[in-house]
Amino acid sequence: MDLKTLSAVELAEAIRTKKVSSVEVVQDALNRLKAVHEKCNAVISTDTEEALAAAKETDAAIASGAGVGPLAGVPLAHKDMFDRAGKIPSWGARIRREKPCNEDNPLLARLKAAGSIQIAALHMTEFAFGPTGHNYVIGHARNPWDPTRIPGGSSSGSAICVATGVVPAALGSDTAGSLRLPAAACNVASMKPTWSRVSRAGAMPLSPSLDCVGPIARDVRDLALLMGLIAGHDPRDGSSSRRSVPDYLGLIDQPVDGVRIGVDERLIGEAHPEVQQRLEGVMKILERAGAKRIAVRFQDWKALDHLGQILQLCEVASEHGPYLRKRGADYGPQVRARMEFGHFIPGSDYVTALRARGTVLSRVLTDTFGNCDMVILPTFADPLPTIDELDVGGGPQLMNAIGRVILYTRPANYLGLPALTLPYPRESYLPNGFQIVGRPFDEARMLAVGRAYQREVPGEVKVF
Repeated sequence: MDLKTLSAVELAEAIRTKKVSSVEVVQDALNRLKAVHEKCNAVISTDTEEALAAAKETDAAIASGAGVGPLAGVPLAHKDMFDRAGKIPSWGARIRREKPCNEDNPLLARLKAAGSIQIAALHMTEFAFGPTGHNYVIGHARNPWDPTRIPGGSSSGSAICVATGVVPAALGSDTAGSLRLPAAACNVASMKPTWSRVSRAGAMPLSPSLDCVGPIARDVRDLALLMGLIAGHDPRDGSSSRRSVPDYLGLIDQPVDGVRIGVDERLIGEAHPEVQQRLEGVMKILERAGAKRIAVRFQDWKALDHLGQILQLCEVASEHGPYLRKRGADYGPQVRARMEFGHFIPGSDYVTALRARGTVLSRVLTDTFGNCDMVILPTFADPLPTIDELDVGGGPQLMNAIGRVILYTRPANYLGLPALTLPYPRESYLPNGFQIVGRPFDEARMLAVGRAYQREVPGEVKVF
């Protein structure tokens, strides 16, 4: 049994039916984690003793015939931005909490209650504020498919460890593309949920109007499984939705015949020709699965991005203002330079961007989504750049370089829409990916489209 290639769904079944023990699975993951970290700088800290002890408890429970959860014995690892009882999350930075957390992040608590075993806390861009994987404090993360290339950020370690088969799934966050970009760069999948669908309590805040927490996985079924566990109202996050949570995994094989996928040719035309070609190939695969191509138009994509940028920069500046004034030298140059922009945006502009959000969303749902169910877009505008190409620090090229990387991602955060990223067929190319952006709370149908796509383009593991 090749453990590194199994999904979380498959691993849980194998452990539950005693085809393999949780101890074997967890030890195998820990062994692989070390090699992956040496090549990719993917790990902040490991939990070897705690993980193996939990695995032994799981095996004992299964041997006794006790009921176990849907992730019983399955190793997971997550971005190091979530509270964990007795630990201090690194936030990928020099500045962090002064005392250990009193309790677990509610999402980690739900995954633990489902039986999963956390084996490590993973690399992230400093304060989750960067889309490339550069981190001038703890070192840059590296792409497992080509270590000279960016792995995407800010959930870099999560995507790397999923791509290399260390774990089948991991949690990350997305404020302007931080789930989707590393998933695309590392040849895996991710789900950025609808804003408010998943609690942000006990997670490091960056820009509360845009922040989302979601899963990264190789198999869309694992995205569905984790979404079913983490979605739903949480009293610790007053903004979390009270809508009922669908059975995402149970709905994963629903037919996609007739699903209307919008294609904005003009907007896609801003991408590199190679990206356009690969996206067209994906659209043909989806059409063979039964989807219908519908021509659509986003009236002003750049305005959406600009409004999102205003919210992001102002809220980040507010979160970090006291630290920037007292401990500015403790920030890496790229993150500090971007944060300082927020202090020069008038409050009236911020309020306008915030108040316009509902009106703009209503217009997009009417004008763009009026004749389609979801829209397909690139995730990256260009083939994967090298780490050196984007190693611009806080220099004058910074904002243009970052703006190009997140060209297709940040507007979905401003609109609060869900977005599923999937990898292109790799063939002879470096990894890259596309995204399906859906209507609010339509994750179940989007995951079904992703499942149909993976029947022809299944996930794969990067083996060192």
